[in-house]
Amino acid sequence: MRDQPDSSTPQGRRRLFPWLLYGYALLCTIFAFWTGQKLLWALMALGSLALASMLYHGAARRTGASRTRESAGFYDALLHHNPNAIGVIDSGGSFKRVNATAEKLLGYSELEMLGQPLHAILAFDRSDKVQAFFAELSRGAPVSVKTTVQHKEGYRVDLDVTAVPFNGGQGDDDIMLICQDITASMRTEEQIRHLAYYDDMTGLPNRRLFVQSLNQAIARAVKRNRMLAVFFVDLDRFKMVNDSFGHDYGDMLLLQVAERITRSVTEKDFAARTEGDEFALYYTDIHSIENVAEIAEGIYKELEEPFMLEQYQLHVTASIGIALLSEDEEDAAALMKCADIALTRAKEKGKSNYQVFNSDMKSVSLKRLTLENELRKAFAREELMLHYQPQMEISTGRIVGFEALVRWRHPERGMIPPMDFIPFAEESGLIVPIGEWVMKEACRQNRRWQTMGFAPVPIAVNLSTRQFLQHDLPDKIARVLQETGLPPELLELEITESSTMDVDYVSELLQSLKKLGVKISIDDFGTGYSSLYYLKRFPIDKLKIDQSFVRDIMTDPNDAAIVASIIAMTRHLNLRVIAEGVETREQLDYLYSNHCNEIQGYWFSPPLEAGQAERLLLQQNAAAASVSESAAASERKRPN
Repeated sequence: MRDQPDSSTPQGRRRLFPWLLYGYALLCTIFAFWTGQKLLWALMALGSLALASMLYHGAARRTGASRTRESAGFYDALLHHNPNAIGVIDSGGSFKRVNATAEKLLGYSELEMLGQPLHAILAFDRSDKVQAFFAELSRGAPVSVKTTVQHKEGYRVDLDVTAVPFNGGQGDDDIMLICQDITASMRTEEQIRHLAYYDDMTGLPNRRLFVQSLNQAIARAVKRNRMLAVFFVDLDRFKMVNDSFGHDYGDMLLLQVAERITRSVTEKDFAARTEGDEFALYYTDIHSIENVAEIAEGIYKELEEPFMLEQYQLHVTASIGIALLSEDEEDAAALMKCADIALTRAKEKGKSNYQVFNSDMKSVSLKRLTLENELRKAFAREELMLHYQPQMEISTGRIVGFEALVRWRHPERGMIPPMDFIPFAEESGLIVPIGEWVMKEACRQNRRWQTMGFAPVPIAVNLSTRQFLQHDLPDKIARVLQETGLPPELLELEITESSTMDVDYVSELLQSLKKLGVKISIDDFGTGYSSLYYLKRFPIDKLKIDQSFVRDIMTDPNDAAIVASIIAMTRHLNLRVIAEGVETREQLDYLYSNHCNEIQGYWFSPPLEAGQAERLLLQQNAAAASVSESAAASERKRPN
């Protein structure tokens, strides 16, 4: 319904006047018929109508213009006073407006950017992504994307961009780009990743990254039925260089060796420094065993020229162990182990030579088949058992949890550690029924401890990737909790970082698990590729720092920096953090000084059988009771 004119305001009176003229025209018409002077009164009526119409539409135009000015003013205020960088582009991708924040962020003035295409400020040629970006916007819904642009001075700026299509007036379909600068957080994440996956001295990838990249290369080679070779290169008598010239010269030599070794790899291959004076390489463009020999000779040729260590000239030789991908070694660990065995054989043969691994060095396939068959029988014969490693809160020294660890008591070989049979269980699929048994047995044992009167502490159970990705996992866990009677908050599920790659699926699954009331932790944190940003999406309670970082925190500055960064990050995310593999007092002190919450490792206790764990809990209860009794006695002796 139209608004009626309000005669109490000047604007209302201006709008009321045309209506009075309309009334006057109507009266003229009636009077014309009444008096018979139709022509004269008709002309007067038409004139009044024309004047009224002109006045009415003039008022309407003024009102519309006023509203347009109000809208434009609101739009300008929103654009120029927004703390985010905002730009407006037309449907062709050219800039029409930018605000002051965008000018400061990019280094360009608004005048410089007007009419410039969006792709002109992108840091890389991403024309295909720009086309996909506009194609998605054409559907009319907002689009969010992370991208990198180039500042006027040439450096990169990382942005989190939300693009919103809207009508910019005059019938134009424009796009508003709302940008948040995420450069600092991206740099922090890149620095942590670089510390974790690259050697700080040579700049080459380290063992962790080599293993992950090799596993991916193996999967591609198997799928395409291609050959692949792993080379372990170890400098001969490197210790003598360190002892004779000092570690500074030894590091200088390693830098030059790393540079020369990388000359022998192409973009299809990979080189890393795995430890000390040992380098690992893999080659994917292998057609025959003759290619392997040519590559080895090429590496020796690169090392032939003497190395200059300031005023010293040094000749260096190397031993090389080579392993070819086969049906027996279809994972990085097995292939690298074969290359290491071949390297040992090369050194035994007088050094400065290469050896290719063969079945005579080690009968891997027979051992694998035998162990897998025995593991199937062991599960049926109930030869598997659980040990429980306590987790200690650093600030109080109290036991705040246990981790259930599976062991295999072989009737002939004795106790077999997990590293010798878990990989086979994962490959064969036995890890799923074994994992279900571990969970039920651990819950049953923890429930038994509660009935014995021990303080309630959660028990942690590892979930393999296969087990974690089962669609009915929440139902299975709920059933175990119901059967054992264990309160859900006393069960902690540990998932590996590599299991969280499918973020959307994992986020939904973890939400389902959290609804059961259980606790969730990320195990071996720092060894995978999970983004720190994604951690905020997961309903997790704790991060476990992998023992490979903790082991060398007192000797390796990189590992120490990684551990300190992870602990600081968890504090900002309001998560608890536990360090695995703590074996010395010095490690404990370092973790405590960096505000780590909990530890697990041989410094406090090795994994224990259930009876030994019960005695440890009794000792803790007795110590707590003694402290309470002493405090009570002191209170009684205090004078009134």
